[in-house]
Amino acid sequence: MADLTIGYAAALEQFSPTDAVRYAALAEQHGFSGTMAADHFAPWVPAQGQASFVWSVLAALGERTTGDLGPGVTSPSFRFHPAVVAQASATLAAMYPGRYWLGVGAGEALNEHVVGGYWPEAGTRSAMLFEAVDLIKRLFAGSLAGKDVKHAGQHFTMESTRLWTMPEQAPEVLVATAGPINARRTGKVADGMITPGAPVEKIAMLFERFAEGAREAGKDPDAMTKVLQLHTAWAPTYEQALADAMTEWPNGGMAFPKGDVRSPADFAAMAKLVRPEDFAGRLLISEDPDAHRAQIQRFVDLGFDRIYLHNVGRDQETWLEVFGREVVAKLRR
Repeated sequence: MADLTIGYAAALEQFSPTDAVRYAALAEQHGFSGTMAADHFAPWVPAQGQASFVWSVLAALGERTTGDLGPGVTSPSFRFHPAVVAQASATLAAMYPGRYWLGVGAGEALNEHVVGGYWPEAGTRSAMLFEAVDLIKRLFAGSLAGKDVKHAGQHFTMESTRLWTMPEQAPEVLVATAGPINARRTGKVADGMITPGAPVEKIAMLFERFAEGAREAGKDPDAMTKVLQLHTAWAPTYEQALADAMTEWPNGGMAFPKGDVRSPADFAAMAKLVRPEDFAGRLLISEDPDAHRAQIQRFVDLGFDRIYLHNVGRDQETWLEVFGREVVAKLRR
């Protein structure tokens, strides 16, 4: 089991790329280990206001910080062919050895519909994701061996090629999953898993399915990376924390699947129906750092190796200072 690290989740939906990089550098000064950067073509709601190109931000993060970095998560299926994601990842891993990791997911219409074409159902999107992971990992392996790789699958085609810029070791590929079937498939084919915050019972179930898949593939699940992305709503007062959740992150109170919604304007219309009680079990809203620490510690105790925290409010500086001192420094494996 790897050492515990607590990183910063850079919300590129909320902050300009310049601010996001500055906050990530500040996070390291307060004890955070690295940065997960969101890959969004559009914000969830217009009020969030930003959606910068994650690959450019990751390169800037590599120059301004010293910790780990990766997209959390990108979809290697619609806007980007898997070979392009592989090339971008190999380049970043070569520039920042030992720091870069690749997080991939099945994608959401909010970000992926911009290139047009048919938007498939969830099962097809999952099939595309795992075919893309297979392609990426084979392209990494072939390129490191100095061999061309080709692919003719159900969803993707790649003519014979290799990546000419490669790190000494391929970056780990982590798959975002929130359901039992994909968790098991992730254990089989990926180097680790990423999952969002959820009740501990659900997380425990996902870990079990992930471990089953890993063992089927002859791998040790305890040696594989387990990543949690956790959104928080903290402010000096409860009233401000609640206001931040309601205005800045109403999507956190939406209990339904969001993968088929195409427009921030549609999310904004849905946000009018969100009530404070809708965040229960989905987003901890509290002015008490100890309450947040206790929640995060429960996830640590479940066995996560890396946890990336995002606070939904605009005042990132105060949050980073308080959480660095009162939360990050007090978490224990």
